[in-house]
Amino acid sequence: MGWSGVQGEAPHKYTCGFCGNLVSSEKGWHSDFDTRMRICPHCQEPTYFSRKGQLPGVSPGAEVEHLPANVEALYREARNCISIGANTSSVLAARKLLMHVAVEQGAKAGESFQSYVDFLAKKGYVPPNGQGWVDLIRSKGNEANHEIKLMTTDDANELITFAEMLLKFIYEFPNRVPKKSP
Repeated sequence: MGWSGVQGEAPHKYTCGFCGNLVSSEKGWHSDFDTRMRICPHCQEPTYFSRKGQLPGVSPGAEVEHLPANVEALYREARNCISIGANTSSVLAARKLLMHVAVEQGAKAGESFQSYVDFLAKKGYVPPNGQGWVDLIRSKGNEANHEIKLMTTDDANELITFAEMLLKFIYEFPNRVPKKSP
């Protein structure tokens, strides 16, 4: 019982859960329990493959440019939670992300969650027809936080999609507009 090195096997192609690159790796090990581990040739991190799938999995959503450090860290955390099956944690992180965005945009820290949602809407940070996004993040986040209910992969993926669009609307797209010369 144990691990043995991979030799003479065809490369294993996968998307690395650490760096997000599509890679093909010949370097790795097999276990006696039908589990494989491969080393990403780009970032050198290990990925495990078993009958249950890949661990870490690929984080859903896309990178968003021009995020403040704390917002970027929380968005990444919410995405990474899904890659390891921590869906309820992802939903809670998406809820908390709204709070951070509101404070980053000028809301007073220490207010109620509803006041942050209202702030984002009143200040125009929610795009037209986007109130449903924010309401979904709020309601799913409240379910995860206040009820004895586990969130699904679909719940978490949906919230990441909405959070990504909101972050792009608030941070990325405004920074893509060419700056006018004085």
